[in-house]
Amino acid sequence: MTTRTTTSAVLEPAQREKLMAVAREVHFDAGVRLFEEGRCADRFWIVRTGTVALDVRVSAHRTAVVETLGHGELVGWSWHFPPYLWHLGGETMSPVRAWEFDAETVRAMCAARPEFGRAVAAWVGATVAHRLHASRIRLLDLYAPHGGTA
Repeated sequence: MTTRTTTSAVLEPAQREKLMAVAREVHFDAGVRLFEEGRCADRFWIVRTGTVALDVRVSAHRTAVVETLGHGELVGWSWHFPPYLWHLGGETMSPVRAWEFDAETVRAMCAARPEFGRAVAAWVGATVAHRLHASRIRLLDLYAPHGGTA
């Protein structure tokens, strides 16, 4: 899947190579919580295989899935913006193979190389915009009154 939020859609080949130089391969079983809303966002992933569901807390005991991510998609953007706390939760829906990145390392690379930093910021920004739209649509589907007018 190639969307406007994959690295191949936003980063130049040399920039992707620079980013991938600090990646490490990880594997997760289905049903693993990768992160929780409100906790420290110290890493992020690019999915190689499998699917990850992003969810948002809608009550103390309930979450709603707002988007499902697959091959090539960025999992996590909260690492890029202070205070570096997750805005959503994430859970593997199937076995997942991914590249994992240390957020502090990538932020330091961005600071040291402004052109690289702008490209990463554009990639993360496109992801945030896409996720905001997807979350809004999904929550309207789940909770908005249907067929009525105010």
